[in-house]
Amino acid sequence: MTRNITLAGVGAIAAAALVLTGCSAGGDSDADGPVELVFWHGYTEADGDVLEGIVDEFNESQDEVRISTEINTWDVIDDTLLPALSSKTGPDLVAMPAERFPVYAAKKAFIALDDFYADAASNAGDVVEGAKAMTEVDGTSYGVPIGFVPVAIYYDKAAFAEAGIAEVPADWDAWVEAAKKLTVDENGDGTPERYGMVLPDHATVGNGVWPSLLWGNGGDIVRDGAAVIDSPENAETLEFWRDAIANDKISPTGVDGIEADSVFSSGRAAMTFGGPWMTFIAGDAGIDYGIAPIPAGPQTQAASAIGLTLSITDQGDERKQEAAKQFLSFFLNDDNAAAWSLGSGWPPLRSGIPAEAVSENATVAALSQFTPFTRPLLPGVVNSTDVLSALDELTQRAMAGEDIAGLLEAAQSKVESALADQ
Repeated sequence: MTRNITLAGVGAIAAAALVLTGCSAGGDSDADGPVELVFWHGYTEADGDVLEGIVDEFNESQDEVRISTEINTWDVIDDTLLPALSSKTGPDLVAMPAERFPVYAAKKAFIALDDFYADAASNAGDVVEGAKAMTEVDGTSYGVPIGFVPVAIYYDKAAFAEAGIAEVPADWDAWVEAAKKLTVDENGDGTPERYGMVLPDHATVGNGVWPSLLWGNGGDIVRDGAAVIDSPENAETLEFWRDAIANDKISPTGVDGIEADSVFSSGRAAMTFGGPWMTFIAGDAGIDYGIAPIPAGPQTQAASAIGLTLSITDQGDERKQEAAKQFLSFFLNDDNAAAWSLGSGWPPLRSGIPAEAVSENATVAALSQFTPFTRPLLPGVVNSTDVLSALDELTQRAMAGEDIAGLLEAAQSKVESALADQ
């Protein structure tokens, strides 16, 4: 999949959504022959091959439904979905990043799936609770999860050995101390040749790095539908990490999630944040890497999920909608749930998939252990992209040295506006 999810297309979504409200009176598909479905997704790496294989197996498993896939970047899907649905030329199935999902669901671009979840034959009864939560708006589910994985720490084992560190630290204080030991400024010019970690300050991995840190210290962004970003806990978190970066120089500044991948893979940082794709990046770079959970904050241990959803669009054709449900059930059955996890490197989406079914993939085995403290990012928040834009501005400017109290106050106002406009 695309390795870092950024924010784009919000204005286009809002405008196109106004058109979508009248698109539910379409005609039925041809009653003769198999039901033809189109599936849009953005998986372009090894996980894409696995997903294509599952679609092929579905097509071969029966004669009533045939699915063809169209692969594009997530941004292109985001930009073109609603115009396509408005003209009834859109896909019947679509996968998309979870933070972009709520605005479409709120505009009824997707059909409700509560009945699907209630049907034992759907294989959806034991979908991981946090993963299901990211498919819900106002208590109704409009999709199934197709990806739910925590942001984790990827570290360079050779650098750790060189610094005499035997394991990834368990809490923030130990984490910073380890990062200081791992930071190397050989020529003393104030710019380390190797940083202890790379902490991106905007457009982070799945937008989840800073939410994870804020939760770790008891803070939050939105709670029970209200903006709570301007809090003493969040101020303390921002000050803690700014101090570590400015005074101890454990991380470069002004880095986004994509640049962080590059800093780590080039050996200029000993730790980074990432998802399953980091195994390919680190492996290609010849780094002997390890995977560990984000260390616990002063209050709790938490990791934001990098999430993706899979939904059935509402273009007025009930025959197609029922056929699409057959694929969702097929995708979630025991064999395919395990195959998708093993091939993609993402933890199983169903709690009923036993650990031994995916133990042969070391990345899945490691990341699956972190699921208990993995949280969906802004579930049900329709204008989540606007909220995350406010968070990005806050963290980037705070790490650059601006007044934290003033930044939090401004961010609170922007988040409140985003929540009011949904």
